[in-house]
Amino acid sequence: MKSHTEYLTFHTRHRKEIVPITDDVERIIAASGIQEGMALVSAMHITASIIVNDEESGLWHDIMEWVERVAPENPDYWHHRTGEDNGDAHLKNLLLHHQVVIPITNGQFDSGPWQRIFYMEFDGQRDKKVIVKVIGE
Repeated sequence: MKSHTEYLTFHTRHRKEIVPITDDVERIIAASGIQEGMALVSAMHITASIIVNDEESGLWHDIMEWVERVAPENPDYWHHRTGEDNGDAHLKNLLLHHQVVIPITNGQFDSGPWQRIFYMEFDGQRDKKVIVKVIGE
């Protein structure tokens, strides 16, 4: 079994942002030389998420609106009493999770017809990283 690791770095313009990363992940899979296996795509921050979903602007709006309703920006979070202001970003991470595992078949992301990979930022405007670890043969 082989493994290959690369990192993606982001510095979003907005505090909350959706960044398409499928092309980057596919490039890393190709660079790995692995034909059969899986790739772990994981946000290395507890205020960001990785999701697989459709690349459609209306859906993006719905996702961001939904996480905002469930975990709104709110100065009453206990976390804010420590001097932080990003309690909602931590909760949004719990809703969407920080990582995904994707299948690799014949050296490519073996996805459904509409599946794309996204980095979801909830406390941005500073440097953040994603690890992509490809494992297989």
